[in-house]
Amino acid sequence: MRFIVVDGMDGAGKDTHAWMIKKRYEERGESVIIRSHPAMDTMYGRRAKKALLGRGKINHIRAAIYYALDVIHSIKKYYGKADNLIVVRYLVGVAYLPYPLAKILYKFFTLFLPTSPYMFFLDVKPEEALRRINGRREREMFENVEELRKVRKKALKLVKNWHIIDTHRSIEEVQRIIDNILDRLDAEYEKQEQ
Repeated sequence: MRFIVVDGMDGAGKDTHAWMIKKRYEERGESVIIRSHPAMDTMYGRRAKKALLGRGKINHIRAAIYYALDVIHSIKKYYGKADNLIVVRYLVGVAYLPYPLAKILYKFFTLFLPTSPYMFFLDVKPEEALRRINGRREREMFENVEELRKVRKKALKLVKNWHIIDTHRSIEEVQRIIDNILDRLDAEYEKQEQ
């Protein structure tokens, strides 16, 4: 099974590119499950989303806890159930916490949750992210330039071994970059299978 992670900044195009990756593998006749967090079909996801729409430290803590439980629930329920599992918003959620804690939790989670060579961080400058986010109906607590700058800085420190993709380009250009990486990884994956 391929375990593919599409994570990154708010407004970077995570869901868009995850669905394009899903289509890629479905066109090859492979089964694909996609999980985007917070997931609205779980109690944890709904509570995480509610906390993200709130304000204050208590909602910040609630959002982090429920988000982590939602991700763990998805892995437990869906890991190994298809040829491909694509997880949108995964480990980078810890970057919303203070950096010393984020670093510890990131290392902790990577010990117990699956990782793979198929991990993508979609990066976008905070000003562009906010421009893209402004079209949404709901605004989460971290969706302002100052918070996005802080989160981006922490996230980039955490994901230095991932495939970091700058998404300031068009959707098609970004997807070509992702497809080129997937082609290379798939060739390596097929060699190991033989």
